[in-house]
Order: sequence, then C-alpha cells, then structure tokens
Amino acid sequence: MQGNEQQAYDRGITIFSPDGRLYQVEYAREAVKRGTASVGVRTADGVVLAADRHARSPLIERDSIEKIHEIDDHVGVASAGHVADARQLIDVARRQAQVNRLRYDEPASVESLTKEVTDYIQQYTQTGGARPFGVALLVAGIEDGEPRLFETDPSGTPYEWQAVAIGGSREEIQNYLEEEYTEEMDLEGGLELALRALASVNDEGLDATGVDIATIDVESEQFSKVTEEEIAERLAEFDIGGEE
Repeated sequence: MQGNEQQAYDRGITIFSPDGRLYQVEYAREAVKRGTASVGVRTADGVVLAADRHARSPLIERDSIEKIHEIDDHVGVASAGHVADARQLIDVARRQAQVNRLRYDEPASVESLTKEVTDYIQQYTQTGGARPFGVALLVAGIEDGEPRLFETDPSGTPYEWQAVAIGGSREEIQNYLEEEYTEEMDLEGGLELALRALASVNDEGLDATGVDIATIDVESEQFSKVTEEEIAERLAEFDIGGEE
C-alpha cells in the first residue's frame, strides 16, 4: 500500500507528499543538474553570461548548440537542462519583451520579464496532465542603467544573484564564485571570473569552440556575443585553455 502511495506522489504533479514535497519538481531539478553548466556574473559595468556547450560528438555542427540567447536588445538568457524546454521558455520571454515594447513603448524590465517567465513555469507545477520544465535559466540585462541577474527554478521561483551557476557541477562552480567574486570587478574581470569558474571543474581546460559567452554592458545596454576568436585570445591570456 505504501508503495502505491509513493508511486502516486511520484506521478502526480498536483499531489503533495505527506512531507510537503512535489516530487516531479524535484525530478525536474535533477534534469537541470544533468545539463552542462552556465554561469552568470554581475559587475558594475554590466553582466556576463558564459556557458559550456561542448559537443557530444565531433560530427555535430557547433553552431547548432545554442546555450545563450538574445531576448531583447538589453536582455540575454543562458540555460541548463533540457534544451527543448529552454527554447519554449525563451519564446515566452521574447514574446513578452515585444508585447511590452508595443504596449508601453519601452523595453521590459529584467525583473518583470523574469517574473513573467517564472509565472509561466509555475503553472506547470499545478496542472494535471503536464510536467514541470526540466530547465533553469539565467536572465541577465540592464534595467534603468543598472545590471541585473536572475535565476529561474523549475518550481517557478526567481532568485536575484551577483554571481551564480546552474547545471552540472553547480556546487563546485558556485563555491569558486563565492570565493573569487568581488563587487568592484569590471566587465572584463567578470568575464575572466566566468571562464575560470567553468574551467575549475574541467580538468582538461576550456576550448574556445566549447564555450559560449555574451555580455550586456551598462554604457550601450546592448546584448553582444563574444566571438570564438576573442574567446580563444582570452583563454590564452588567462592560461586556462585546453591542450592543443
């Protein structure tokens, strides 16, 4: 009997277990942990998003592996977990950003955009016949001249961070960020910290083709991807590249 009850808690997204847990949400968090890592770093000059996008096969076209996406001119998103789920949520964020521009003739705030996405996520934690999104997002951008960085959770909860990691090896990367992060660092320092954080859990070092980086700086308020050549230069400069 107890086994049947346990199975019901596992399968039913709308059913709380006796100790107040939603097992399907916890399983979704486990799916996030199985994804490759993404890192966000907020500095006084802007925000950095960096993601591990190594290919599981040398035959995969690298450009088809997307981990960082532009939502609006001033907002970007990095993901960890199920890619298909991430694409769905990114479409939600893009639509909301455009609705805000059309309705109010101004860019959406990073916080309100994040909460629109998490409200959408939360609906899937209380709807029968559906499952939670097995993905976490880092939403970064500039709001009223200030850099903002948020994390979304499969439960539909938003968190604001100065520096944060999601996906595989999160605990180790987060510990590195907590030890090395300083509020005084500039955008270039944030970029170096993000790369070093990803490299801290990669014994073979990083490869420019296996890393995706974007920045949104306060001055221009523009989302900008860092090119593969620029990534290679910085990996060499910071001495954290892999073996040739």
